[in-house]
Amino acid sequence: MNQGQLETLIFILNDVDLLNEVLRAWEEQGVRGVTVLRSTGLGRIGNALYRDDAPLFPSLRELLEDDEMHHFTLLTVVQSSQVEHLVAVTEQITGSLNNPNTGFIVTMPVGRVFGGTRNFE
Repeated sequence: MNQGQLETLIFILNDVDLLNEVLRAWEEQGVRGVTVLRSTGLGRIGNALYRDDAPLFPSLRELLEDDEMHHFTLLTVVQSSQVEHLVAVTEQITGSLNNPNTGFIVTMPVGRVFGGTRNFE
């Protein structure tokens, strides 16, 4: 099957309240099969260690259980031609990804896809 140029699109979304809106917008643009992971980053962990209300000796596990410590990582595979439009649609929801605390998107070329029921045509 000729799938054209495919890319893995990875989006780190900082504002967890925007997840459903982003997923709905991507679905409207034809994106199917998004994997959503609850994640955190080194910056959030480091900042949590210096909060006034943090325990004297917090464990990493305790820090990761705090809902304020999380963001979502969205993973999907799309046609390369969709990427710019998906970034624009995402920024309509989050604001410019160049602004602090919005998130970021990175893409990587996909060599081959095995399994699943995805249709990239």
